[in-house]
Amino acid sequence: MTVVLDARTSQNASLVNSISIPVLLNATPGLFGQIGLNVQTAIGPIRVQLSGTATIQLPLLPVATTITLRVVRGTTLADPLIFSCAQSLDLAVLGPQLFTFTASDFNVPKPASGPLVYTAFISSNVLGTFRVGPESFNGIAYSD
Repeated sequence: MTVVLDARTSQNASLVNSISIPVLLNATPGLFGQIGLNVQTAIGPIRVQLSGTATIQLPLLPVATTITLRVVRGTTLADPLIFSCAQSLDLAVLGPQLFTFTASDFNVPKPASGPLVYTAFISSNVLGTFRVGPESFNGIAYSD
């Protein structure tokens, strides 16, 4: 029988246009969500389902812009990458553009101690894009 071990949310902004945070370039992605899941009671294999939302505003002078999202198991970009995606912003849409994703991590090693941490990073290929909200990062851990 499947058991829910833990569920967490990192909620930066609940409303549209409630924040204004520059999106950094691909060389130095910015953190937009981090969660720690308590999985110490797991007996069987651990599975984690992750989801997230980030809302981006084009630069004032719209140019071809690609947003990249990365999720790692850990706290730094050097940790194991478990999900990434890239999507171009629509130049015809002048308002905020919403990005959502769903990711899975299977047969996750149980940490020796403490929580199982996931971190979501966001970056752009051009300067001038902004995170404007809403944005969130969610995770739920299961075991048998």
